[in-house]
This record gives sequence, structure tokens and C-alpha cells, in this order.
Amino acid sequence: MTFQTCMSFELKNNLSELSTLCERLERIGGALGIPRRLLFEINLALDELFTNIISYGYADQSEHSIRVCISAENDLLTVVLEDDGIPFNPVERLSPELPCTLEECKVGGLGIHLVKNLMDEVVYSRCGNKNVLTLKKAIEKN
Repeated sequence: MTFQTCMSFELKNNLSELSTLCERLERIGGALGIPRRLLFEINLALDELFTNIISYGYADQSEHSIRVCISAENDLLTVVLEDDGIPFNPVERLSPELPCTLEECKVGGLGIHLVKNLMDEVVYSRCGNKNVLTLKKAIEKN
């Protein structure tokens, strides 16, 4: 049996929109019966990416839209983030060398590493003036 659903929405490039992103993910996750642990991992990855887009993605202070599409087919959840920010491919970002101690840690660089480890697949493309980041996560039903 094939099950498919899709939810698409736009958010402003404002950190206050993180709660809306989380709510929408929770709603679709609940409808699909996605386990809480997986929803937490997906939300953590989206929080990191959305925050990075807002913090580093724009050369101006204007309002921009970030499009989010969440779809599920059978046992695969796909999330697509699309923004009109500065071209940036997080997939090409090298994984940081992790220090032995907390004191040796440098600030920054761990978020993208975290996203790559939480998701099963991360794919970047530049389409016209848009960054398109596709995240895939295998889902196990409750």
C-alpha cells in the first residue's frame, strides 16, 4: 500500500518563525505516526538549517521567504528548504575535526556536521537564484 502526503508553506527570514516550522513538522509527523525520536532529530536539523539561512544567508536586511515542503511516501520523509539567499552548499562543507576536550572546541561548524549525521541523505542544488536543500529521513511507524 502506498501512502503519500505533502505539506508546503513559506516562512519569513525571522527567527520567530522557528516555532511555526516546529508546529508544522509536529502536525505532519503526528498525522503520519512518526516516532518522537525521529521528529526530534528532523526538527533539530531543520532548526539548525533555518537558523543558518537567517543568520548568514542574506546580504541585506530585507524580508525574504523561505519555502518548506515536507512530503512522505511510504517510509521516507523528504523535506525541501528553498531560499533566495547567497549561494551556499552545506554538503560540500568538510566535517570539522572534533577535539579531544570541550575546551579545545571552536565555535561554529558543528551544525552542518550534525545535520549530515541526523539525516539519511542531504542534497544541495542551486536553481536560478535559489538554494534548494533536500533532506531525506527513513521513518519507522509507531
